[in-house]
Amino acid sequence: MTPDSKRFLHPEAIRRIGRLEIRARHIVEGFMSGMHRSPYFGQSIEFLQHRQYSPGDDLRHVDWKVWAKQDKLYVKQFEEDANMRTTLLVDVSKSMQYGSGPLNKYEYAATVAVSLAYLLLKQHDAVQCLAFDETIRARTPLRSSNNHLRAIVQALDASTPENKTDPGGIFRELAEQSPQRGMMVIVSDLLGDVESTLRGLRLLRQRGHDVLLLHIMDDDELDFPFDGPTRFEGLELPRHFNCNPRALRDGYLESLEQFLSTLRHGCARDAVDYLLVRTSDPLDAALAKFLTRRMAAGRKN
Repeated sequence: MTPDSKRFLHPEAIRRIGRLEIRARHIVEGFMSGMHRSPYFGQSIEFLQHRQYSPGDDLRHVDWKVWAKQDKLYVKQFEEDANMRTTLLVDVSKSMQYGSGPLNKYEYAATVAVSLAYLLLKQHDAVQCLAFDETIRARTPLRSSNNHLRAIVQALDASTPENKTDPGGIFRELAEQSPQRGMMVIVSDLLGDVESTLRGLRLLRQRGHDVLLLHIMDDDELDFPFDGPTRFEGLELPRHFNCNPRALRDGYLESLEQFLSTLRHGCARDAVDYLLVRTSDPLDAALAKFLTRRMAAGRKN
């Protein structure tokens, strides 16, 4: 990828592209132009089923043992041969409105989610999108057609962050409603009860889903750069207070590290793929880190 394309994919440049669908196309096509091969994540070579041979099938996949018994040609189909089912869960709670840079957390999360949807649909995988806070606010059906991207964009464009969030409750609800195994991609700041969140993630894994977590946070939240008298206002609670942030900095950063450490360890324990993403990260860099992580996981499987 050229230096010019990297500048183009920086959040400051992406903000100037008003339409979410066009943002996603530029990010994915710019990213893929710098790849030597098409990225495919979630890949697995686990045996799935037999299907009857069709002219043109690779003879290396013919199950000759079945042919010897039944005098019929069948090929082995692996999980990587079947279209992947992916659910994108995008947090639209009020805390996602916060932003100190060109894109707030929700704008960044929606852009990443639509970019992933565009990439998956190019691979002919089936995708659905859920926008959630304390309830599911919008849902698209599971589709693999290229024009399905428009429905995903419309669902996210119509979801203005305005309520509190309950990630754990949403994940548990989804685990009960999704009997078919698939990939769950969660894009959220996860600012809720961390133990409830981890229980919900664990239940999704127990139901056989591959769970991928993109933890979106603003630089201010991670670095706490405030200096001098500051008024802090709650986004999901009707509270505010004035203080000297220098007196809070050490305690805040210690609590933040404990929060992040609990999430990382819980995700590692339950085989949830976790990635912390700053809203200042170039969009292509966030996509690259995510896909690299997924391809590495596929090789381990």
